[in-house]
Amino acid sequence: MTDLTDLTVAEIRDGFRAGDFSAREVAEGFNANVAAAKALNAFIVETPEKALEAADAADKALAAGEVKPLSGVPIGMKDLFCTQGVQTTAASHMLEGFVPTYESTVSAKLWDAGAGMLGKLNLDQFAMGSSNETSYYGNVISPWKRDGGDNSALAPGGSSGGSSSAIAARLCPAATGTDTGGSIRQPAAFTGISGIKPTYGRCSRWGIVAFASSLDQAGPMARTVRDNALLLEVMAGFDPKDSTSLGLPVPQWEAGLSSNLKGKTVGIPKEYRPDGLNAEIAALWDQGIAWLKDAGATVVEVSLPHTKYALPTYYIIAPAEASSNLARYDGVRYGQRDLPDGAGLQDMYAATRAAGFGPEVKRRIMIGTYVLSAGFYDAYYTQAQKVRALIARDFDLAFEQCDLLLTPTAPSAAFTLGEKQADPLAMYLNDVFTVPASLAGLPAMSVPGGVDSQGLPLGLQIIGKALDEQTVLNAGLAIEERAGFVARPDKWW
Repeated sequence: MTDLTDLTVAEIRDGFRAGDFSAREVAEGFNANVAAAKALNAFIVETPEKALEAADAADKALAAGEVKPLSGVPIGMKDLFCTQGVQTTAASHMLEGFVPTYESTVSAKLWDAGAGMLGKLNLDQFAMGSSNETSYYGNVISPWKRDGGDNSALAPGGSSGGSSSAIAARLCPAATGTDTGGSIRQPAAFTGISGIKPTYGRCSRWGIVAFASSLDQAGPMARTVRDNALLLEVMAGFDPKDSTSLGLPVPQWEAGLSSNLKGKTVGIPKEYRPDGLNAEIAALWDQGIAWLKDAGATVVEVSLPHTKYALPTYYIIAPAEASSNLARYDGVRYGQRDLPDGAGLQDMYAATRAAGFGPEVKRRIMIGTYVLSAGFYDAYYTQAQKVRALIARDFDLAFEQCDLLLTPTAPSAAFTLGEKQADPLAMYLNDVFTVPASLAGLPAMSVPGGVDSQGLPLGLQIIGKALDEQTVLNAGLAIEERAGFVARPDKWW
């Protein structure tokens, strides 16, 4: 029999229901993998007992004929989602030891659907980073290695690097992620898996530690498009506790999957092909265009003229919102508290925030506080919001000519840990292809398309119209079927 940890979410669900194996067997298999792969540092907290508890409940439910959508499926939970009774840290010292007394809406939906939790996954601190090197608990290591004997430790992408690494290494069949400027899509591309950021508001933000409230969006990460579709069905839905939640019915995305794109038009934004674009990325993009044509789609060139302003716009708006959101961590109510002898309230604030936040978080708080200050608010923050509106309008105009867009996901394959850590601007450029869709609140997905000359995965990004996740998923399926991506990392950990 195939190793149960090699099965996809859909295969686990269907095999469990058919009686091919028990939910407990699945949970034990993944628990064993998690325990054996500590070298990857993908988990901050392991919860094997919760995985087994959910598995036993699933086995009983099957015997009673009462299975749920995700009965028998254990998953990883990004440690940005509050989980009742289980430490939630956002990979920060500031929240070390914080055990929520409540459950985030998204995680509650998953548990209610029968899923079990294997543990809380590592990430960039407060979701700020593109390489998972800013975590207080140490960087996550990608399970991939370059061909040719180069054993350099590679970045799994960020901020959802623990999720991407764990899925690629078969420590879990799927995981939750959050995407503010590409934090589902870029790590998915780096590790050869799929991940979708739905339309802003599709998934509740309640109970997710906030980074930038107008950008943050939860989404699934898994090895296949089908798995992402079925997980997103469970995660999405209106939540009265979240004022930005969309009061719309959740489509049956899995049932609607079709790789036939006849009648669809794919836009190729010319601004995403700058001078100096990596040749292998460009070649994969051209191959992706050919695959979508083969699936029946028509291809046209479109223009998104304000794309060049997307990255600076994002790095004004996101830090500004982070500065506001992170002001709550002051040592008074919960989390870290540093109280020097004889210190007053202001001294406690300063000492707590100095000790609790890492360098990247402090950098973004400083940027955000600066652009929100009285003398610079109009010059920076107000202008950035105006440009954001122009970027969204560019997409609206482009979608008058097409149904979806195809672009690269990231400008390169995974890089070596430490390679870009000393240069924040070089790190920020990892988000150059993913940020525009985030600013516009559009659904976007990364699907693996192949490997580069060093054997590392490369991803293609599909961007859709607001609320049209179905077309995004269908195009992802068309690419998945034609790419036939079966590469996986050799086990070295």
